[in-house]
Amino acid sequence: MADFVSEFWSWFIIVPTVGGIVAMFWINMWLNAKPGELDGKPMSHKWDEDLVELNNPLPKWWQNLFYATLVFSCIYLVLYPGLGSFEGILKTTNVKRYNQEMADAEKTYGPLYEGYLAQDIRALAANGEAMKTARRLFMNYCTVCHGSDAGGAPGFPNLRDTDWLYGGEPDMIKASIMHGRQGSMPAWEAALGREGVLQVSEYVLSLSGRRVNANAAELGKVKYQQMCVACHGGDGKGNPAMGAPDLTDNIWLYGGSQKTVMQSIAAGRSGKMPAHKEFLGEAKSHLLAAYVYSLSAANIDR
Repeated sequence: MADFVSEFWSWFIIVPTVGGIVAMFWINMWLNAKPGELDGKPMSHKWDEDLVELNNPLPKWWQNLFYATLVFSCIYLVLYPGLGSFEGILKTTNVKRYNQEMADAEKTYGPLYEGYLAQDIRALAANGEAMKTARRLFMNYCTVCHGSDAGGAPGFPNLRDTDWLYGGEPDMIKASIMHGRQGSMPAWEAALGREGVLQVSEYVLSLSGRRVNANAAELGKVKYQQMCVACHGGDGKGNPAMGAPDLTDNIWLYGGSQKTVMQSIAAGRSGKMPAHKEFLGEAKSHLLAAYVYSLSAANIDR
């Protein structure tokens, strides 16, 4: 808990918990401090004219049972985590259990992944048994962004097609998984103006064969040559070294409508693929790269 929240929240848990236990002890003792005074004392409730409820103290065994539960809670909170960031004397935290489970799994499956690491990614992609394992890794770690079918979503690349921002070679896919990617498209509305954004969008759409306003596209081409060629190239084919997309293939990361293209030009885009090297290690990243490569390779074969 202390790893990701301030110490305030730790005390926010400790104070009410300890205070509640102390209060329960006090209430038990207060209610039974003078049991003789309560014996047979009539209450204000009456039924059937003369049926009166009497106030009697709890039986001793029942009262002691309350004390036993309170003592048990104190012992539990000393031994186990339950008071904010305090781990307990036995330190049996979820993090400790997780680390132990991961260490046990590494002993069991580590040699299997190391065996996969020794294989070429292309060859590994054709290994059906290995791909079953790789798919489970993908489902656990990649589906939140790329979807269970790897089809992606706006802002998250489709991994099943043959269009790659940073290149679709096995080594490049592995590098993306291990080290992550940081993509950034600057905003151009201040430099171009609204009319200029519209004109550039017309030209960009024309690169992929879309029907556009020819006059606006011609004006947009001039502005494109001034501001966009450094990343996307004079022919619009993009630059994998920079992650600049190919504008000629009619495949759009954020959507291909003119409104969306204008939004990309005007306000820019920023995308991040987190690095998985420290989390997954090279062997699992290698296997995942083979799985992702196999998805794209299947499209190439068709």
